[in-house]
Amino acid sequence: MADPTPQARLASDYSLEMTGKDIPSLEEARDAIPPGTRVNITFLGNEDLPMRTAAAAAVAASGFTPIPHVSARRLASEAQLEEFLGELQRVGASERIFAVGGDPATPEGPYDSALDVIRSGVLQRYGVREVSISGYPEGHPDIPEEVLWEHLELKAAALRDAGLGAVILTQFAFDTEPVMAWVRGVRERGIDVPIRIGTPGPAGIKRLLSFARRFGVGANATIVKKYGFSLTNLLGTAGPDTFVDDLAALLDREPSAGEVKLHMYAFGGLRATAEWARDYQRRAGS
Repeated sequence: MADPTPQARLASDYSLEMTGKDIPSLEEARDAIPPGTRVNITFLGNEDLPMRTAAAAAVAASGFTPIPHVSARRLASEAQLEEFLGELQRVGASERIFAVGGDPATPEGPYDSALDVIRSGVLQRYGVREVSISGYPEGHPDIPEEVLWEHLELKAAALRDAGLGAVILTQFAFDTEPVMAWVRGVRERGIDVPIRIGTPGPAGIKRLLSFARRFGVGANATIVKKYGFSLTNLLGTAGPDTFVDDLAALLDREPSAGEVKLHMYAFGGLRATAEWARDYQRRAGS
């Protein structure tokens, strides 16, 4: 059997993201998602503890790997963090989490950042073995670049010192050049953990651009043309084929990039995203 192509390697073992409201969508997409796939579950302001716990339980019951988000600045107290982790542990979904600062400008409780949650010592008491942390290849609209790099290094070191596994999960991007430059920066800083590059699943172009504006992702005419769609035609849909093709080729020429996979943001729906990943791997010769 021939070795898989760089494109097939990159797209294999992808991860997905869903919200607490997406249980019906998960069930609809189940047969298109490979068993064991990592599925991240958001921690949004309009979701509550039962909703987040039910979503994590549904992911586990479907034969996938739940990665619940823990939003530091949305936690009102240490007791609330413990309650959430305790519920996740009860449904078998506490081994892997994604720790993120979260949207509120002012913390609702004692945690100002994901680093504070990691350093709290609470995670290990509830069976957490691996923590995903954020990466921002194109920066963050509200956080200076030097602060992003400092916190990435501090979080990676804190997880290593705590004996916890680490994964870097990035914001989505449309352009491979800043992604590769950022990956080099991670490795040059001695951070050798797996990286999952945020990639938008197939969706309407207007929807993709609205998410790009919301999250401060570069979406000028040159970048989106490289991604594979035109700002003069906003009525169609776009998939990440060109982006993934290019990223796979660049990674193949740069073995020092280490382990890099895709994290799929299902802006066009879980089933459409999973079907895209399945069909892409087939076309790529997996």
